[in-house]
Amino acid sequence: MFTGIVQDTGTVVEVTKNGDWTLKIKASKLSLLNMPVGASIACSGVCLTIIAKTYNTFTVQCSAETLSKTTIMNWQPDTVINLEPPLRLGDDLGGHMVTGHVDGVAFVAAKKKIGDSISFQFDAPHELSRFLAPKGSVAIDGVSLTVNGVDHALFKVNIIPHTQSVTTLGKLSVGDAVNLEADILARYAERLLHAKLDD
Repeated sequence: MFTGIVQDTGTVVEVTKNGDWTLKIKASKLSLLNMPVGASIACSGVCLTIIAKTYNTFTVQCSAETLSKTTIMNWQPDTVINLEPPLRLGDDLGGHMVTGHVDGVAFVAAKKKIGDSISFQFDAPHELSRFLAPKGSVAIDGVSLTVNGVDHALFKVNIIPHTQSVTTLGKLSVGDAVNLEADILARYAERLLHAKLDD
């Protein structure tokens, strides 16, 4: 479980595409000392398992299912990604409950500077639009954000200067792909509603 509060950015060092992909990633500030092999880590919103590590790099493996649902298929050496270690008991929940189970890929439809912030409009997969609501939560590339507006599968979020500087979101351009995870509470509410209707 994660919060969507990114703690570091990392750089993809190696990509090996034999069967399941293996990626070696270099962390710039995040300490890997207390993250053993077998631990989870969110890589631009994707929950992955550390299978090997050094003092400043770690290796993860990605299955075909993960590749089909995320932007990892586009990652290559020098790709910069957001990193977040798993939530520990007693940690502050500064964002919202994020599982790291990406629902699909969204695309930047528009980008506009408003004051010091950037307003983004994303185009989500149609089947995920029912989980998006104004003032609800969403995770974009692992970053917890508040939805400012929704128009069918299009939704808007605002990126403040701090978020621009400590994550990869400030460098996004129109047409770029991002990992999208809908709010888990919206998913459960929708499931309960359909279960009641089916009774």
